[in-house]
This record gives sequence, structure tokens and C-alpha cells, in this order.
Amino acid sequence: MSGAGAGSSSAEWTVAVGQATTTAIFESAEGAGDAPVFICAHGAGGNLADKSVVALTRALRSRGVSTVRFNFLYREKKSGRPDPMPRLEECFSAVVAHARAELNPRTLIIGGRSMGGRAASMMASKGFNCDGLLLLAYPLHPPGQPEKLRDAHLASIDVPVLCFSGTRDPFCTRALMETALESLKTRWDMEWIEGADHSFHVLKSSGKTDAKVLEEVADRTQQWVRTLTS
Repeated sequence: MSGAGAGSSSAEWTVAVGQATTTAIFESAEGAGDAPVFICAHGAGGNLADKSVVALTRALRSRGVSTVRFNFLYREKKSGRPDPMPRLEECFSAVVAHARAELNPRTLIIGGRSMGGRAASMMASKGFNCDGLLLLAYPLHPPGQPEKLRDAHLASIDVPVLCFSGTRDPFCTRALMETALESLKTRWDMEWIEGADHSFHVLKSSGKTDAKVLEEVADRTQQWVRTLTS
């Protein structure tokens, strides 16, 4: 079904993307009227029902952030082969346009996990209208191929960015990321999760649980969102 007014707690949307359609799910923040909205894209092998995406968006809603999660078109068609980046961006843009029409949020944040966050960053680098960028496990380079950096567009981003990466993430070598950030002009808050991998899974020896890491990510995100709305 399409549509959710400001008073609705949740809605499933069918979003037109050119001649195709995809599914998006809006869920409002707990106890918040005009809450910021985070549109969260999944990673290459995921979908809108991913446990990690669902857990993150639930944690953010309990902290005053409404969320929209959606399927890229290839996942809507049950394909495992990601669409080309322009098609990913087209789908993401369509979901954002639908969310704006339905919700008219005062503050809108785009981002997501891995490939989904990369798509959002590509959009932001081209001046896409949003108030902030939330990146989770940004894939700076393919595993084992640090020479193939995906950082050329980052310098063109001019909205505030909050980025979380694990120190054991094979997609994001810390030294390379920190070097890439040196030339950026925008406000980029980089948060390293000690001992976490690409899925933010931490070893027992870290003294933390994955659930604890999720809570810390959500708490830090809540603090950052407040700086966008103050």
C-alpha cells in the first residue's frame, strides 16, 4: 500500500522507479512528532529485511529518528547481482522523493550499509539534497585490493558525514581511510569500532558483544543527529 500520514507509526510503500517498482518501509520514531528521517540502504548481499538493518533502524527509532528502509531493484526482483551504480542511485533517489512527498521531513539523512552507503555518498557528492550522510562500513576498497580506492568522489561531498568502520574490516584499511579524509572540506566524523569486522561483529576477546556495539553506534548517531537539528 502507498502512503502514511504524519500520525501513522508505520507504512509499507510501493515506490515507482521509472517503469519498475520497489518496496520501502517507513517506521516513525518513538514519541517524536517532527522527527529527523534516515533513509537506510542495504548492502550488496542484503535487503530491507536484513537483521543488521532492522536492528539498527529499531535502535535509531528509540532514539528519536524515524527510518525508511527499502530494496534496491535487483533485490526486489530476488536477484543477487547488484545493479550498476547509476541504477542504484536512481532507485535511492526515487525512495527519497517518495519519502519527502509522504513525510515532508524537516531533516533528512541518507546512507546505509556498505554498498548502500556508497551509493548515498555518490549522490551526495553530486549535490543531492539532504542534510547529512550516515555511512556504516563504507567499502573504501575491495578486500585484498587496497589500490582500488573508492575515494575520488568524497572530496565533493559538502554535507556533514558520520561514518562507522570496524578496525578488522577488510573493505576499509584504517590508514588509507584516514589519508583519504585529510583532503576533505566537509565535516566528516569518523568513528572506528575497535575489533569489529565489516558486519560490526566483534570477537569475544574484545570484551563487548555485537549488541553493545549496536547500542554504541545508535547512541553516537543520536548525538550527531542532534547537531544537524540544533
